[in-house]
Amino acid sequence: MALGSAIGTGLFYGSASAIQAAGPAVLLAYMVGGAAVFMVMRALGEMAVRHPVSGSFGQYASKYLGPFAGFITGWTFAFEMAIVAIADVTAFGIYMGFWFPDVPRWIWILAVVFFIAALNLMKVKVFGETEFWLSLIKVSAIIAMILGGVLIVLFGFGLPAEANPGFGTLLAAGGFFPNGFWGLLASFSIVMFAFGGIETIGITAGEAQNPKDVVPKAINTVPIRILLFYVCTLGILMMIYPWNQVGTEGSPFVQIFDSLGIPAAAHILNAVVITAAISAINSDIFGAGRMMFGLAQQGHAPASFSKISRHGVPWMTVLTMGIVLLAGVVLNAVLPESLFLIIASIATFATVWVWVMILLSHISMKRTVKREGLLASEFPSPWWPAASYVALAFMGFVIVLLGIIPDTRIALIVGAVWIAFLFVAYKVWVRGKGHERAELIDETGRESVPAEAH
Repeated sequence: MALGSAIGTGLFYGSASAIQAAGPAVLLAYMVGGAAVFMVMRALGEMAVRHPVSGSFGQYASKYLGPFAGFITGWTFAFEMAIVAIADVTAFGIYMGFWFPDVPRWIWILAVVFFIAALNLMKVKVFGETEFWLSLIKVSAIIAMILGGVLIVLFGFGLPAEANPGFGTLLAAGGFFPNGFWGLLASFSIVMFAFGGIETIGITAGEAQNPKDVVPKAINTVPIRILLFYVCTLGILMMIYPWNQVGTEGSPFVQIFDSLGIPAAAHILNAVVITAAISAINSDIFGAGRMMFGLAQQGHAPASFSKISRHGVPWMTVLTMGIVLLAGVVLNAVLPESLFLIIASIATFATVWVWVMILLSHISMKRTVKREGLLASEFPSPWWPAASYVALAFMGFVIVLLGIIPDTRIALIVGAVWIAFLFVAYKVWVRGKGHERAELIDETGRESVPAEAH
């Protein structure tokens, strides 16, 4: 699930922008950002094992930080997923246009929205299997790119005779920090957005079989794999081509396929990015839908969002996301590109905001466990409390960067407006139960029970 959300356009296309901002130093940015995100995931994992519920960190924020914090966290995540999904369905239409230029884009977008909505209405097992295979295709393609890149570095396939692949090329155009330390800082907004969606894994805890076994394994491996994919792939890429040439002739990954002399390289990559888009949309709808289900249970969303189908799926939330995607397609068609940048900026801000709330909820939970003498966590976050506070400070630093850098300043402005809107919405629409903290069962010390037994 987390692979589905976090490996998509951010890697296949967004990475070129990060490279242009920082040069080879972008590898350091991905390592630092990946380490911070891993600490967010471990904090989320500790809470998910103690309280495996649908709605995940939205409910954790409600319990440990207060109902208003839960309201803001849940709706910000749902909105983030909706916006990212809108971008992905639009990208899907563009990808299909590569093969079928005469077919109107909206037909493909309509088809994929209905397909993924139907998939999300099936049993979660069917959905999970599909997402597994979609993610496997993406991961296999990335591994093939890494291996292909290694062959180019070692044997020079497809490169001019005077080329010098390796560290010489990596550092040739200005060294490791060609744009200085400021270039490294400027890349963080792109880098952190690329990891966005990885927190979706916490939402699966409420429906996973044996969450005490599954969630820790997933959290311990997925962030490390993603970090490996980004750092290795981009590092090898910059060993083949000077960093200031990466992405200037289309996708950086097409360059690897072309250099290997693989026929129809563009068609191969197009198939991969289509799979990546479908996988990402699939994960986004799942994550947003389950979060809205949790919000409804807390009185923070319409009660109809908590209705369950005979397959055990919150069908109203899936339907709502489908409608949002269709409306988003229309908006993408009529709004100028500058306004769409504002929408993307909201997603960037929302991603970091959710991570901050996860860390704050975790810190509060740890204090509660100590104060009330509760059983020790079965999946404790490492290096507590230092690592959690360092990660929190880093996320705050990224938010400040959004405001300092001119190109991303709009993200901080729109983010502040979004939080203010939620504050008004909470005061005006939320009543009764919505003003109470979430009541969650502490599963610490209990045997994990398969989902079918509930």
